[in-house]
Amino acid sequence: MQNPRINLHIHSNYSDGKNSIEKIIKKAISESLEYIAITDHFTNSWKADIIPSLDTISKIDKYRNEISMCQSYLKKRNEKLQVFTGVEIDLGSSKDYILEHIKPEDYDIILFEYLESLESIAFVKSLLVLWRKITSPNKPFPLLGIAHFDPSYFLYQGLQVLINFLLENEIFIELNSSYSQYYSRKYSLFYEKVKEAEIIVSIGCDSHDTNRLVDINGPWEAIKDYLLQNNLFQLIRKINNIERQRE
Repeated sequence: MQNPRINLHIHSNYSDGKNSIEKIIKKAISESLEYIAITDHFTNSWKADIIPSLDTISKIDKYRNEISMCQSYLKKRNEKLQVFTGVEIDLGSSKDYILEHIKPEDYDIILFEYLESLESIAFVKSLLVLWRKITSPNKPFPLLGIAHFDPSYFLYQGLQVLINFLLENEIFIELNSSYSQYYSRKYSLFYEKVKEAEIIVSIGCDSHDTNRLVDINGPWEAIKDYLLQNNLFQLIRKINNIERQRE
């Protein structure tokens, strides 16, 4: 089975990445990637004092517009590459700040980072309830994912709560090549549960530089090792639907 050419976790110079969106896309084309998502940071936690982020409405609008222009360019050129508008939300951010700045219908993919407790699950649940209230039923809701997920936080307490939460909200788990320790064999029990429950999985690199844009083999090998290929292909079907809806 061929390795899908997919990286749904990439940072540009709109946050702490080194490269422009245009340069990322040119590199992705040259490396024959099929699916990428630009997922720059959004935070008002302690992290906001350390890294640049999508911290104003005007910056967010410019970011989204630039990705949209790139999508149009790729379509005109009949490129195989599909580019998705994403954001990575730090769950240490305040709910009011998130609600003020992030409108879910503006994104194809929303990643949550630092899902580390039952309290953080409750936080996301409450956020999703509010988002769904303000999102028109005629507009598609974004695909949701957990960035560089560390199973150790739930392996011995709350695992079934986590699985149910992911299933109920169709949230994917990201296998991230920058955090390969999170899909090591010591987490076999967790990935057995993921397979059994048919939780969607994704591949991301947390790329901050184009040199790491295609560091996708490690997650793919883990996906094969844990027999999660169908879980990944579920995700690919969903992102193909996003592209069709855009047309």
